[in-house]
Amino acid sequence: MSRASERTLLVGDVGGTNARFALARWTDAGPVLEHQESFPASEHPTFLGGVKAFIDGCADKPTGGVIAVAGPVTDGAIDLTNSPWRVSEDELRTLGLGPVRLINDFEAQAWGAPVVPAEGLERLGGPEVGDPHAAIAVLGPGTGFGVSALARDREGREIALPSEGGHACFAPNDAVEDEVLRILRRRYDRVSIERLICGPGLLNLHRALAEIDGRESRIDEPAEITRQAMAEPNSPCGASLARFCAILGSVAGDIALTMGARGGVYVAGGIAPRILPFLKASPFRERFERKGRFQPYLEAIPTWVVTHKQAALLGAARVAWAQEKITAA
Repeated sequence: MSRASERTLLVGDVGGTNARFALARWTDAGPVLEHQESFPASEHPTFLGGVKAFIDGCADKPTGGVIAVAGPVTDGAIDLTNSPWRVSEDELRTLGLGPVRLINDFEAQAWGAPVVPAEGLERLGGPEVGDPHAAIAVLGPGTGFGVSALARDREGREIALPSEGGHACFAPNDAVEDEVLRILRRRYDRVSIERLICGPGLLNLHRALAEIDGRESRIDEPAEITRQAMAEPNSPCGASLARFCAILGSVAGDIALTMGARGGVYVAGGIAPRILPFLKASPFRERFERKGRFQPYLEAIPTWVVTHKQAALLGAARVAWAQEKITAA
């Protein structure tokens, strides 16, 4: 066993709403997560305080690690897009840790997707397997909308591509979505994908559809939309969630084309697993494949929902282990 594999490493997955931490070790079977803890980000006023609270509760102190965060990492620092938390790698060293690297949360999801066990995935259509040598794409709605990809070649080399693809422009696909875009432009100078496909985005979409139908909507929480939609699929909330899933399918297909993701598309994030039965019955896959001349290209790409709650932690552990191997060499 190498010195790197004997290390105890800190791994984290920090979003706009929740923070998850664990200790990671490497075995012949891959990364193993121990001492997992999850808490609302609101419990700690600072990112550093949240990390310190987790480490203080660990009997076996980590020597370094990787934390995935919901936003772009610039020069080793993060300003979370949908959270007041701020932190840098230099600040994390003040906790007595070795090198702790910050990476984008969907970059971690991309690293984690290939090692998620089969029981942590639910098929959303397409073939059972994709091209094992082609890129995979990982995307998904939660507090925001994340996008990444894992580039792969025939020699087994891999590299994750962090991105802010959720902030690309929203592209309507029919007359209703044209009208949704027009309505949202009254509020936003620029309407990105994330303005519709995330928790707050679902509320934006529901209100726009209500305006188009000439209805009033008194709902103020996305969770209430999903609750009513799951209970009554033929209700206005059901129509909003069906449109949400349809747009998600269109966006996923666009990302598959952009990334050349013939290895498969993984839908991650907090929302998809919670609406899984609805999503499976929705227009998601039809809209994923509806790409004109490139429909056969999309038909050959499998789509899954990542239901494994620690996928990003597994990805962070893969990056941490690779970093430790370099350090130990």
